[in-house]
Amino acid sequence: MTEAFPALGVTELAPGEPAPTGDGRIAVAGLAAGGTALDSFLAWDDAQVLADHGRQARPDVIASFGLHRYAWPACLLITVPWFLLRRVPRFPVEHVTFQRMPGRIAVRVGEFACLPDDPAAALTGASVVRDEEALRAEVRSAVAEHLEPVLRGFGPRMRRRDRALWAMATDEVVESLWYVAGLLGEQRRATEELERLFPGTTRPYVGSAGFRETAGPNGECLPTRDRASCCFYYTLDPEDTCANCPRNSEAVRVAKLTAQAAGPTG
Repeated sequence: MTEAFPALGVTELAPGEPAPTGDGRIAVAGLAAGGTALDSFLAWDDAQVLADHGRQARPDVIASFGLHRYAWPACLLITVPWFLLRRVPRFPVEHVTFQRMPGRIAVRVGEFACLPDDPAAALTGASVVRDEEALRAEVRSAVAEHLEPVLRGFGPRMRRRDRALWAMATDEVVESLWYVAGLLGEQRRATEELERLFPGTTRPYVGSAGFRETAGPNGECLPTRDRASCCFYYTLDPEDTCANCPRNSEAVRVAKLTAQAAGPTG
């Protein structure tokens, strides 16, 4: 993952090694607590919006941006090892430190789940599960274990109830792995894996993986997905939404997807 996506670096802490501090690093348990650490974290988003748009966003929008910018890379800590190695690590918030810039995460590895034929099954901390479906359940459980306290910390600032928060979490899991798998040349396999991970009946998550195809202006097939949540970026720039924004009409979605498929011009 680091080779394909150098914007995110992951450091595994040795047993007994203290978590790094300073230079903007923040203990994720502090974000979950929802106090001054979260205030400091969201101040970055507030300043960036002001610099980029010349005006401030609503506090709930800032909190939504902040959650996205943490949860998107955090989900990869669990989904990428599952996708590439069929191993699902557990990362309680107490074991993770996040540095927003330049995009670094330090983790303390403890327990992980794997399949019976994995050579790592004999390692300390391994939990062997019977099959692929059981491993998918471990992915959902491990992500929920990590994100649930984070959602509790951000939730009051975002003015969203549990269902809306978990809809956002579902999108972060799906879209982060889908993106990184594309960098690895395995986006089609990721689509299939994510459809099995989120078939639509997996609480506390909301909805399915949401992948589908739509037709372009010349009948071409355009892959897309239906998001379970909205990121609120439209409150700053209603014209510059992502292609799969739930506020888009199908015609707008197709136009944006067609432009993306054409690539840059000039």
